[in-house]
Amino acid sequence: MAVKVLVVDDSGFFRRRVSEILSADSNIQVVGTATNGKEAIDQALALKPDVITMDYEMPMMDGITAVRHIMQRCPTPVLMFSSLTHEGARVTLDALDAGAVDFLPKNFEDISRNPEKVKQLLCEKILSISRSNRRVSAYSAPAPVAAPAPTPAPSSVSSYGSSAPVRPTPIPIPARTHAATPSSPAPKRKAYKLVAIGTSTGGPVALQRVLTQLPANFPAPIVLIQHMPAAFTKAFAERLDKLCRISVKEAEDGDILRPGLALLAPGGKQMMIDGRGAVKILPGDERLNYKPCVDITFGSAAKSYGDKVLAVVLTGMGADGREGARLLKQGGSAIWAQDEASCVIYGMPMAIVKAELADAVYSLDDIGRHLVEACL
Repeated sequence: MAVKVLVVDDSGFFRRRVSEILSADSNIQVVGTATNGKEAIDQALALKPDVITMDYEMPMMDGITAVRHIMQRCPTPVLMFSSLTHEGARVTLDALDAGAVDFLPKNFEDISRNPEKVKQLLCEKILSISRSNRRVSAYSAPAPVAAPAPTPAPSSVSSYGSSAPVRPTPIPIPARTHAATPSSPAPKRKAYKLVAIGTSTGGPVALQRVLTQLPANFPAPIVLIQHMPAAFTKAFAERLDKLCRISVKEAEDGDILRPGLALLAPGGKQMMIDGRGAVKILPGDERLNYKPCVDITFGSAAKSYGDKVLAVVLTGMGADGREGARLLKQGGSAIWAQDEASCVIYGMPMAIVKAELADAVYSLDDIGRHLVEACL
């Protein structure tokens, strides 16, 4: 049965092009279009599509508000279109928090210049997220959160001049309800030299859930590998840094690993770690599907830290991380996988489990707590 898609965009050109691209795939059926967020909600309720593509900036009601309403009234996987700018990244991250599953850059030039590549990528995304857990997870969008008490504003964007910067109260992200599944026992404590976390689709929200549970004195350095465009990782790192008690930054070549700091691999590049605890940022290799690639970072960690790595593979499409986890496992390091019920897309963790590499399988909401138990 074909995947039913609702296309939402205020641009007539973009609606037509997206509809044409999707309709050319025999596995996809465009069942309707909408020009604003309000129409999107009405059409979602009436047509019950399997997937919705959503623009952000629209008249009457923006895409993020529409996503929140849709997730409350008829949970449906949503693919956001976003611009490749810092502001576009911020808006897209807000949309993911609201309940969207994934995103694609909205680039009119690419549609005109390279239609076959755009068609393949868009159709693959639609088919993949149609199988996501978003519809069956009874996801509810975040309720309005009271603003935290005002804190003194720094004189500039950087807070390096303050010896004790005040971090805002983390915004709570609601747990998704799902059937209970068998869980691995609580981890044993070990002096890990590195925690490495790899993820893809569903990862931005998953990482927020995990990292906001860690205390400021978390004793192990952390590296994060999230499949994400180059324009997005800096904004994502800044967002995490504001929400978490640990520090988070986009990794730069020469950064040194240290406790209580999480380094996010920059989009479009590769991140490796050497035996001295220094980060190396390398150009993205066009022969690799993922930039950054979890396998590459995991593999370098295996070479540099032997059995002193705790690697975690969270929600995401595909199998990136499996071969790197295999190298870590051979060196004696520990591998955790997110369980199927709490994943948006059970691809990357499933690859770990099927390869019998997982030392433990945990629900997303338990991973942060178990990290503290294992490392403190």
